[in-house]
Amino acid sequence: MKGFSVATAAVALLASSYVNAGTSNHRYKNGEHVELWVNKVGPYANPQEAYGYYLLPYCAPDTKHHPEGKDTEKFNELKAHSLGERLGGHALRHSGHDVVFQAKDGEDVKTESCTTAPLTAKQAGKFRKAVQHRWFYQMYLDDLPVWGMVGEMLPEITDSVKQEKDDLERLEHVMDLTDEDAANLKPFVYTSRNLMIYYNKDRIIKVDLTSDPKSLKEAKENEKLTFTLYVSWHATDDQFHSRWNRYLDHAFFKHQIHWFSIFNSFMMVLFLTGLVALILLRTLKKDYARYGLVHDVEDGMGAEEEFDDEGKPLTDHAGDGPKGMGPEDAGWKQVHGDVFRAPAYLPLFAALLGTGWQLVILTLGVILFAVLGPLHGEVHEERGELLHAILACYSLSSIVAGYQSGKFYKRYWPSTAAARRSTSSTSGKSTTAIWQATMGLTVLLLPTVVTLILTILNGLSLMYGTITYIPFFVVVKLFFLWIFVSVPLCVVGTLLGRHARFGDAATGANHFPCRVNAIPRPIPEDVPWYGKPSGLIPLAGLLSFGSIFIELYYVLTSLWNYKFYHVYGFLLGVYCILMIVVGMTSIIVVYFCLNAENYLWQWTAFGSGASTAAYVFLYGVYYFLFKTQMNGLLQTSFYFGYMSLIALNLGVLCGTLAHVAASKFVRAIFQNVKVD
Repeated sequence: MKGFSVATAAVALLASSYVNAGTSNHRYKNGEHVELWVNKVGPYANPQEAYGYYLLPYCAPDTKHHPEGKDTEKFNELKAHSLGERLGGHALRHSGHDVVFQAKDGEDVKTESCTTAPLTAKQAGKFRKAVQHRWFYQMYLDDLPVWGMVGEMLPEITDSVKQEKDDLERLEHVMDLTDEDAANLKPFVYTSRNLMIYYNKDRIIKVDLTSDPKSLKEAKENEKLTFTLYVSWHATDDQFHSRWNRYLDHAFFKHQIHWFSIFNSFMMVLFLTGLVALILLRTLKKDYARYGLVHDVEDGMGAEEEFDDEGKPLTDHAGDGPKGMGPEDAGWKQVHGDVFRAPAYLPLFAALLGTGWQLVILTLGVILFAVLGPLHGEVHEERGELLHAILACYSLSSIVAGYQSGKFYKRYWPSTAAARRSTSSTSGKSTTAIWQATMGLTVLLLPTVVTLILTILNGLSLMYGTITYIPFFVVVKLFFLWIFVSVPLCVVGTLLGRHARFGDAATGANHFPCRVNAIPRPIPEDVPWYGKPSGLIPLAGLLSFGSIFIELYYVLTSLWNYKFYHVYGFLLGVYCILMIVVGMTSIIVVYFCLNAENYLWQWTAFGSGASTAAYVFLYGVYYFLFKTQMNGLLQTSFYFGYMSLIALNLGVLCGTLAHVAASKFVRAIFQNVKVD
């Protein structure tokens, strides 16, 4: 009861950090202050290389929110952030601007300006670097993001560059310049910005920010720059619930290619389902008939000549041919005494399956949470909401990881040589130690890998001085969430799995359809390539990857190209398709291996699904080289660090799905054969 209270308190801590992060009900009174937050500045090509806005020598106006020389100044004050916001790399600070809600439409434009001190050589160099490498800044007003360019590299100011355009659109088409290309160009900084705020009654609906090309000033040593912000208010008939529609690229995400990819994946499911139904089941029907005849002959019963659907005899009268009328069976039934033998490295395998089940539930839970966005609020509208859902689902699904790990270990432990040795021994210390090792692996496996990669990336962020680092107190909160919620639930799940009953038997190995032999039989080596795991596993992964690679492109584009992913219905459909495809390919792979008398199907089944991760990572390499302009150690490390996490987690998830399907298939076929 005490442990449950601690877990409840930890979840409450997570919930409170989320609730306190909200702004308000987004309603304002006339004359009420509206906070304008500055979030980051950095290269457009490198999303993770984000620095504090005032890293560049910008100035802030002398308003009541920026009183010079007073301790109570609000300028550059860090906003209270939720756990999800800090994990998402947000670090909003007060801009110092005094924006006041004005519920009237007209020509009344408020102007705020400030002038910098003469730029030093170092400050001018910062502006030059920012302009040369296409830096942009991001601001938030009423939780609506706006973007703007720092400046442009030009030989001189001409009339051709004085046309006002949307900054974000210009960023997508301007290229980074090398030092050689920029040698004959000068850095010009935008010093005038227009902030246009659209409102409907007491709510802000739309925010636009444009930079005036006429305000471009060269950033050079000893130059003073005067920055001006023009704030204007405009009435609109647009509704509050639709204010995020302009940020969602419907033309991109709902393109015909996206629909075609779903249709293509669905056709693959039909093909694989048909392959399993028409080939495997038909072949199994012949196998059952052949094995039945073999036992009739061995029992001394006469058997008339029987034929298959194609008119071919089911038996081989030569006596020892592959069709099996000799004293020994041929094919998958030959391994009935070894097929339910425990896989090698049983504790590790059980921990992988437990972690995989947790990822299956976690992924499904997060996707369903996002799909139900219209009921509780769209996840892209609240910073960090999706990360909160991931943390909550991970913590609560830990009990599933423990249960599945403990259940699998208990099921296969009696078939190991160590179990037979411990049965003859009076001491059970070794058994308890292996149980504890299994539970410890389940608890630590995924967090250890994630922590190792994120620690390296966090160190790089601190070294470069970016805002994407994870603060110490956020790490402490995550540790408490893990130690007080995730770990206890995983331990409870393991204990439940350890005491699970299989059918009518509480313990022992007799819950398998076939008895496990004490001595394992040798595995034939002279088999064709389609009977070897090394030849089948890569093909299985390729088929699974083929069902998701289009959706993977949209997901990666959302992660690295400033687009808001919102088509979670597509993602749910692709996830279901992936589960079916992985299961079907695993069944095919395991059948061919068993038919080659290779009874080590457990790791083979897991590998057939997990191999999808290799193709996902290779696609990530292709995407990095040909679809992005990322550069530098920091961004490259973040990209491949995150891609490694995505690939590893997807590999464990798909491997678990493959093993589940293969396990049901193996049990089903061996329940219907006659064995000694």
